[in-house]
Amino acid sequence: MNAKRDTSRDGFRNKIETFALTNLEGVWNFIQDNEHLKLSVNKYLINSAIYKIPPRPYPFSMMTLEEHIPGTDIPKKTDTYTSWESLTDRTYVGRHLPPDPKFNREGNLPPVEDLAILYHKKKDANGKPITRYSQKSTLLFPYFVQWFTDGFLRIDHNNKFKNTSNHHIDLCNVYGLKPKQTHLLRTHQGGKLKSQIINGEEYPPFYYEDAEQGKVKPEFEGLYETLNDEKRLPPERKAKLFAMGVERANVQIGYVMLNVICLREHNRLCDILAKNYTEWDDERLFQTARNILVAIMLKLVAEDYVNHITPYHFNFVVDPFAFTDERWYRENWVTLEFDFVYRWHSAIPETFLYNGEPVSLYSSLWNNQMIIDKGIGALMEETCSQPATQIGLHNTPDFLVDMTEVPSIKLGRKAQMASYNDYREMCKFPRVTDFDQITSDEDAQKELARLYGNVENIEFYVGLYAEDPRENSALGSLVGRLIGVDAFSQVLTNPLLAPPVFNQDTFSPVGWEILHETKLVSDLVNRNVPQKDQPYKVTFYRNDHR
Repeated sequence: MNAKRDTSRDGFRNKIETFALTNLEGVWNFIQDNEHLKLSVNKYLINSAIYKIPPRPYPFSMMTLEEHIPGTDIPKKTDTYTSWESLTDRTYVGRHLPPDPKFNREGNLPPVEDLAILYHKKKDANGKPITRYSQKSTLLFPYFVQWFTDGFLRIDHNNKFKNTSNHHIDLCNVYGLKPKQTHLLRTHQGGKLKSQIINGEEYPPFYYEDAEQGKVKPEFEGLYETLNDEKRLPPERKAKLFAMGVERANVQIGYVMLNVICLREHNRLCDILAKNYTEWDDERLFQTARNILVAIMLKLVAEDYVNHITPYHFNFVVDPFAFTDERWYRENWVTLEFDFVYRWHSAIPETFLYNGEPVSLYSSLWNNQMIIDKGIGALMEETCSQPATQIGLHNTPDFLVDMTEVPSIKLGRKAQMASYNDYREMCKFPRVTDFDQITSDEDAQKELARLYGNVENIEFYVGLYAEDPRENSALGSLVGRLIGVDAFSQVLTNPLLAPPVFNQDTFSPVGWEILHETKLVSDLVNRNVPQKDQPYKVTFYRNDHR
C-alpha cells in the first residue's frame, strides 16, 4: 500500500534547491548555452554538493576498532580517538562519523535475521514475487555501477575494516591492482594488453590451461592474490573465464562486457598512438593509452553516469581546473559509508532477457559463454532495451538477500555505525520523527515500526534504502546526497585531473583530442564493436527518458 510521504522533515533549503534544479528548465538551458556561465554554475553546484558534509581528512578510520595495534599482538585501547595512524594509514577504510557503541549496544537493535523481511520481495495473490522496475534506468545502470565501483570499493575479505584498492578510479579491473599483475596482462609489444580473437571480436585470453584440473596458464600464475569465487564452477564455465585485472572480474556478464570494451579501447588507442608517434617504445605507448582510458572513464562517470542519477535539468561537466583551491580538494580516502551507498542489489532483476527469452540473473554469473555467443554490441543493446529494477526495500532478488543484504547490516553493527538519523543530520537533513517521513509505502512503515519501535533506532544501512526515490531519480535523498559528495570529490581529485597533469603532454595531442571527443558510454562501446547500419543503442536511460 502507498500513501503520500510526509515531506515536513525534508528541510526548507533542501526543498528550495531541489525545486530550482528540477524546474525552470528554460533557465537551465540558457545557462548551459553560455560556456562561461555554465562553468561558473557547474563549480557552484559541485561545491554546494560536496560541502554538504565536512570534507576530508576525516578524524576517524576503521582502524579505531582494531583490537590490537596493527602489526603487533599488543592490545589496543577501544576508546575512539584520532591518532596519527588513523589519519595516515590508507589501508584502512575511512568513516564519516565515529563509532557509536551506545547505539549499537546489545539488545538495542532487532536481530539481524529478522530484518531480512525488509529486502525480500512482496508476493501477489498467487504467491508470485512482485518486482518494481525503475522508471528511468536501463539494466546498463546497475551493470556499470558494479563494474566501476569494484575498482575502489574493495573491502578486504580477510579484514573488513581494510580496503585493498588505492582509493582512486584507476581501472584496476582492467589493468590489475599492482605492477606485477599489470606485467602479466601485457604483451610488452606496441603497448598492448594480451588478447585473443573469437568470432571476429577481441577478448582477453582465457585464464585456465586445463579447466578440468583447475590448472592456470603459466603466463598467468600469480595474477590473483586472493582466491576467486569460481573454484566450484563446472569445467565448461571455468574454461571460458578470462584473465583480467581483479579476481572477481568474471563475476557477471555486465562486468565482463565493460572490461572487454576497455581492453579493446586500450589496444585501439595503442594503434592510434603508434601510428602518430613512431618513435615511442612499448612502455610509453602502454602508459599513455592507460592514462587516456582512465581519464575517459573519469569523464564518463561524471558526465554520463552522474547526470543520469540526478533529477536535475543541469548537466554537470568535468572542469579539473576549477577546484584545486577548495578545502575539499584532498587525497581520496574511501569510507565505509560510501561503500554502503553503493550496495544497489535491488537494482538487479531476478530475471532478464537474453536473446529475447527470460533467463535468471543467477545463470549469468561466471558465464562468459553468453557474451561470446551473442557478441558485445548485440548484448549491450539488449541490456539497454530493458529496465533495471528500482532501488529500495522489498526488491532484492531472493538469492542475494542472505548473500549481501544481511551481511551488510552485520558489518554496520561490527563497525558500530551511527544511526540513520545521525547521518541525515550530518548531511544537513532534519532528523525524521515518524516513519511516514521516510517512505510512502505503508507496509514498509509498519514493518520498520514493528522492528525498530522508534525512528531513532533505525540503522544507517536500513534507512538508506527505506527512503522513496526522488522524482525522476534512481535514488533516495540521503543516498543521492552521499553519492554526490563522494562521487565528485573522488573523481575530481584523481591525479590525472590535476592541473599540472591534465594536458597534452600527459595524453599526447591525439589522445587529448580523443579524450575530449568522448562524451558518453555509447561512444566508447560503438567504436569497439563490429559496425552495423545504425549504432548500437547504449544508454542508462529508458526509452529516451531525457
